[in-house]
Amino acid sequence: MSHHPDHSSEHATPSNSTHLKPYLIGFVLAVILTAIPFAIVMNGVFSKGMTVTVISVLAAAQMLVHLVYFLHMDRSQEQRSNVQVALFSVLIIGIVVIGSLWVMHNLNVHMMY
Repeated sequence: MSHHPDHSSEHATPSNSTHLKPYLIGFVLAVILTAIPFAIVMNGVFSKGMTVTVISVLAAAQMLVHLVYFLHMDRSQEQRSNVQVALFSVLIIGIVVIGSLWVMHNLNVHMMY
């Protein structure tokens, strides 16, 4: 009976905790970025205008958290096309929303006379 060294540790796969860590960080950040606006609105901490501004900034931060931690978009070469498509989509959505608001505002102004 010869003793053979155990080489199974050389081929060990990484634990699930290393794969889950970014998701857990993203989840915690998303919960925090959701709880803060909720608390601001429920407690009436700021004026209406300031509340809208703070919620908008936190919503943008939460979108970035989702893009980075859940969709894995970063500045790497592999993700460049995905980032370009996402930015183009944001541009088109922005044009549609701003254009719609502009048209509706002008319709409202011209209907008042």
